[in-house]
Amino acid sequence: MTNFGTIRPKLIAQIIIIAVMPSAIVALISSNVVCLPPAICTKPQEAGVNLETVRYYERIGLMPRTHRTPGRHRNYEGEHVRRLSFIRRSRELGFTLAEVRELLRLVDARRYTCAQVQRIAVRHIADIRQKRADLRRLERVLAGMAAKCKGGQVPECPIVDALFATGSN
Repeated sequence: MTNFGTIRPKLIAQIIIIAVMPSAIVALISSNVVCLPPAICTKPQEAGVNLETVRYYERIGLMPRTHRTPGRHRNYEGEHVRRLSFIRRSRELGFTLAEVRELLRLVDARRYTCAQVQRIAVRHIADIRQKRADLRRLERVLAGMAAKCKGGQVPECPIVDALFATGSN
C-alpha cells in the first residue's frame, strides 16, 4: 500500500485527473498536466446560445467569466442562463452588441429607468426604419437592372454591365 504522504500533491492531482477523465486527452509534461480545452456545461444550450458564442460573449465582456469546476467545466448558474437569454433575445430583435452592452450596463447598475431603456429602443427602431428604406431602395435598383435583362444566351448582360459600372444609380 502506498503512503500518500510521500507522494507529491501535484502527482496525486495528475493521477486523479487521469482516473476521472479516462476519455480526455491528458499529457504529462514536466510533471504538469495539460488537458483539452475546458468544456461548457449544458446550461448555455438552455438559453438557446451556441457554445462558441458564449465564449465570444465572455471574451468581449458581455458575459462574466464563470467559475470552473475541478474538472475545468464552466459552472453556469441560473443568473448566467438568464443573462444569456437576455443577450440572445436582444440580438434576435436586431440590437447591436454595443446596444446590448448599453442595456446590460443599465440593468447591471440596477438604477435604470424605463425612459432610459425606451430611448435605446426608440433609437434602434429608427435604425430599423432606415435599414428598411435602404433595402427598398436596393430592391428598386436591382429590379430595374433585372428588368433590362432579356435573359438570353449571349454573354452581354445589363446586370453585369451595371455591376461593373462606376458610380451608383
